[in-house]
Amino acid sequence: MTTTAHTPAAPRRPDTMRRTSLAAGILYLITFVSIPTLIVFQPVRNGADFVLGAGSDTGVMWGAFSEVVVALAGIGTAVVLFPVAKRVSETAALGFVTSRVVEGALIIVGVVSVLSLVNLKNDVAGTADADPASLATTGHTLAAVYDWTFLLSQSLAPVFNALCLGYVLYRSGLVPRILPTIGLVGAPLLLAADIAIFFGVFDRTGPIALAALPIAVWEFSLGVYLTVKGFRPSAVAELPSGARDRNSELSPA
Repeated sequence: MTTTAHTPAAPRRPDTMRRTSLAAGILYLITFVSIPTLIVFQPVRNGADFVLGAGSDTGVMWGAFSEVVVALAGIGTAVVLFPVAKRVSETAALGFVTSRVVEGALIIVGVVSVLSLVNLKNDVAGTADADPASLATTGHTLAAVYDWTFLLSQSLAPVFNALCLGYVLYRSGLVPRILPTIGLVGAPLLLAADIAIFFGVFDRTGPIALAALPIAVWEFSLGVYLTVKGFRPSAVAELPSGARDRNSELSPA
């Protein structure tokens, strides 16, 4: 009678696509950590009043730190999703990466303007030679820099993010199509609001908040779905195996 030695089965490696979706989902959720800055940075937007005023800057510093985290997390979503997105559309994948990098860079510029306001307040405003009028002018300038970088980075850039990634996810079916549909519908609404603000039709504190809601819902729901569920296995199985998809972009899905 012979005996057969049973070798233990090798442990299964974590599914690469699941790890990708989990990382992307977590990074998307991290991008929401800066929501409190809408309140924390309110004094900063007053420019002169902030520079010439008193009080603690701890909240502003934490807000600036969270903005940096958001910038890096946003770029991270593009880096993580690019290998998957390019299998559906290399053009859209590159557009998504580009828009995320531009968004992150503009957020950092806005953070620099906020930190400059803090330094101006702490290191210059209290000195004997400080000129209140000059400080007020500089404060208004730096506050304006932050306002414009906020509009371009966290309001306009998400439009292109939603169009590029929304197209990829809708076409591939990697997630339920209702999710990218929200982004694809919300993108032109937010773009219209951004253009209206750019030309001074109305202030950015009003209608833009409502116009940005669909994009916020799209990004948050996508983050939750990718974190909890991951990509749909049936859609993953239908993805092209290589990155040469330019011909497939020209053919119907």
